[in-house]
Amino acid sequence: MAAEEGAMSPTRMLAEGHLRVATGGGAPADGGIAVRHLPHHHPAKKDGVGRKTEQDNHEDVDSLPSQELKKLANGNNKVPGTSDDYKRLVVPIVEEYFSTGDVELAACELRGVGSDQFQHYFVKKLISMAMDRHDKEKEMASVLLSSLYADVLSSYMISEGFIMLLESIEDLTVDIPDAVDILAVFIARAVVDEILPPVFLARARALLPEFSKGIQVLQIVEKSYLSAPHHAELVERKWGGSTHFTVEEAKKRIQGILREYIESGDIDEAFRCIRELSLPFFHHEIVKRALTYGMENISSQPLILKLLKEAAAGCLISSNQMSKGFSRLAESVDDLSLDIPSAKDLFEKLVSTAISEGWLDASFSKSAVSEEEMQNTSAEKVKRFKEESGHIIHEYFLSDDVPELIRSLEELSAPEYNPIFLKKLVTLAMDRKNREKEMASVLLSSLSLELFSIDDIMKGFIMLLQSAEDTALDIVDAPSELALFLARAVIDEVLIPLNLDEISSRLRPNSSGSQTVQMARSLLSARHSGERILRCWGGGTGWAVEDAKDKITKLLEEYNTGGDLGEACRCIRDLGMPFFNHEVVKKALVMAMEKQDDASILALLQECFGEGLITINQMTKGFTRVKDGLDDLVLDIPNVQEKFGAYVELATGRGWLLLTFASVP
Repeated sequence: MAAEEGAMSPTRMLAEGHLRVATGGGAPADGGIAVRHLPHHHPAKKDGVGRKTEQDNHEDVDSLPSQELKKLANGNNKVPGTSDDYKRLVVPIVEEYFSTGDVELAACELRGVGSDQFQHYFVKKLISMAMDRHDKEKEMASVLLSSLYADVLSSYMISEGFIMLLESIEDLTVDIPDAVDILAVFIARAVVDEILPPVFLARARALLPEFSKGIQVLQIVEKSYLSAPHHAELVERKWGGSTHFTVEEAKKRIQGILREYIESGDIDEAFRCIRELSLPFFHHEIVKRALTYGMENISSQPLILKLLKEAAAGCLISSNQMSKGFSRLAESVDDLSLDIPSAKDLFEKLVSTAISEGWLDASFSKSAVSEEEMQNTSAEKVKRFKEESGHIIHEYFLSDDVPELIRSLEELSAPEYNPIFLKKLVTLAMDRKNREKEMASVLLSSLSLELFSIDDIMKGFIMLLQSAEDTALDIVDAPSELALFLARAVIDEVLIPLNLDEISSRLRPNSSGSQTVQMARSLLSARHSGERILRCWGGGTGWAVEDAKDKITKLLEEYNTGGDLGEACRCIRDLGMPFFNHEVVKKALVMAMEKQDDASILALLQECFGEGLITINQMTKGFTRVKDGLDDLVLDIPNVQEKFGAYVELATGRGWLLLTFASVP
């Protein structure tokens, strides 16, 4: 049962929670239960936020009639079209939350606002408003972020919000003298609460100027909080806490309700107790616990099935919570098998019954399809796909023809098996020479642009990692080779660092696969990791960075002297170094600023961006590198500030840059 408890961190389990944070010294208002988030102990830019004072925030609130916000929340008004509109709408949500402590209401209103692409502004606004208030509001802000994580706010948006705060810390300190220390606590708390991965610190450091206050914040986070003994407890109590009903207590209450129900059979009493919990977004725990009891004690199954069926029919437990409960149990069914040998068969029967009776969505059985499940459902088709894939990959290793491979893969017309292809590709490459390993990485980068979704790639790597121990029987150094493939995928932007956390969460703790992911993280955190990983297998496209810079300079010069746009794009693609495309952007911008006529260079950047050849991250990184070197460039190009400002304006208008890019004043 211990493994069952670890199936999902408390942060994730309460991501949807109907939480009510106490706003005073007493119990929560309206009888709501204050649930304290209990974490699992074990990861160049200003947009102007921070320049408004608290008075400005109140003016924003006054400028928005409450009726307008209500209409918007009810879907009777159009969503905000600009970031300024969005900021104006979320201020009253934050103000109201600080007054009521009602997490569910805040979540509902934020969903009503829509415009998910602006949600990082909500994160920044929430934290910046809390920073200028008492410890009570600071604690409330941390609890709200933990509660909104995953279901309302994505991990990416939370990360971007904190990046924006770090980059506006200079402005925040004007109004809040201890802003550096306060923001450090917020970031440490987010890491402890598992809504920011530890790798966030390294990512943020790479984006900030070396001697900025943002770097100072990160240093405080690492040295004063995350490195301290019992750091999690220290961070959680920093603001005294404002809630008093822990996740463990919620679980115990749920266990008590279910035990009493199994003993008495009184379903009405069970429903009354579930309602009194006032945790509708924690109902997935009820589902998981109930199913586990039903598997442990077969005689209780009829009562358990009746409870869940009627709870679904009466809308006490939503379809989403029902599916989530089944999903959580599916993740831990292997561990349950240690105590209940027939756990897998029992679980499959429960799923079948629930679907046939209509209280579990039929799509559940199709979700999170593993390679083993694919084999069970259509073994012959999978077998044929693997054979065809093997032929295609062997031919690719001989011809080095990426377009031909993509055409052959498209002809198979089996996109649902893309993860299996990835597993086959990497497995075959690991048992060959460095040339084939390099070719496999290059191919994976091309497939991510043209055929494979990020989900396909993650599932493929999860399959590889889940079978890592078996692979090691045939390929002795398989773990280290697989770690290099994972790290290379991150460097090539096939995966992002946060994907490693998600992949790791799908693996058994302390398994060979988990250790391989940790090895990949270590490779990525090393000094000059990009260059080293890019050249890890030598040969192929893995030439030295200086050679790559020379090739980029030559292709840009050739294009600049009357070359063909399509040919220039082909040469950039042939470099096979998508991780290094920021160098193309940097050199192209410098060349454009040195010329009188820069239209052709800007046209090249537009074409590369339009084709997806240069991603928005690489484009932003290239602009950032130029911005950081403007002081040196001004010696040769006197009007460099003016020109670069014009390029930033053009790039922003065409969508080349991330919203958080800091333009030059």
